[in-house]
Amino acid sequence: MQRVSKGGVFMKSCACQQCMEDARASDWFNSHYDGNISPVWTKENMDLPLDVQRWWMMLQPQFKSHNTNEVLSKLFQIVPGENPYSYRDPQKCRRCAVVGNSGNLRGSGYGREIDGHDFIMRMNQAPTVGFEADVGSRTTHHFMYPESAKNLPANVSFVLVPFKTLDLLWIASALSTGQIRFTYAPVKPFLRVDKEKVQIYNPAFFKYIHDRWTEHHGRYPSTGMLVLFFALHVCDEVNVFGFGADSRGDWHHYWENNRYAGEFRKTRVHDADFEAHIIDMLAKTSKIEVYRGN
Repeated sequence: MQRVSKGGVFMKSCACQQCMEDARASDWFNSHYDGNISPVWTKENMDLPLDVQRWWMMLQPQFKSHNTNEVLSKLFQIVPGENPYSYRDPQKCRRCAVVGNSGNLRGSGYGREIDGHDFIMRMNQAPTVGFEADVGSRTTHHFMYPESAKNLPANVSFVLVPFKTLDLLWIASALSTGQIRFTYAPVKPFLRVDKEKVQIYNPAFFKYIHDRWTEHHGRYPSTGMLVLFFALHVCDEVNVFGFGADSRGDWHHYWENNRYAGEFRKTRVHDADFEAHIIDMLAKTSKIEVYRGN
């Protein structure tokens, strides 16, 4: 947020050329953006509003119901449950790279550019080994759900995107007893990640994106959208890599040789065209810069 000094001069909230919450930038952005909703689920905002609770519980309905607050309370004895983004230093410019998994990264040579950011956010499988020249080698945040989870190095924040209470039970189990091996698909019984760096994606923030930004296009927003808006709320500058089709119009992952593996467009769970429109609007209003790749 911009602050007004005694002399009536606007003081910027960050040291970038343009800050994310620069109120004068775009009426369209301002009418959608809500900086009061935390992207992370913490001890402070454990109680979900009833409409959020109902919506979230229907994403992947479970036969067995669990008390979400009880499960979270136990989980927050294992992982911090704090919001690491509550304070932003106005003297600094926090630059973030949101790295999608599009095949348009192949041969892009963006690796060094990506690695130069303060936060580098990746999602799901997203291998870097063997692809460093195009996708970089550093990661600070890795967003996954149980069915896509993999071990992470000690210096990386694992951001769990939960679709059901069972996902919270799974992460508690995967960091302790290893009891849960199956959700709707096999999951890793144990996970090697830094417990102190585990964060839980806030379902209220998930629904805010669905309501305000993707406007109910698709059943719910894609992981790419969830990560992009997480970045828009915790960063001062956001650069986007590896989103969308490649130059031939193919949808596939950068580590796949099969150019026709574009499952994303076939599922109809997400509305790829509307999400692409939002990305274009964010770029037009100078809120993000999009690196289109090959």
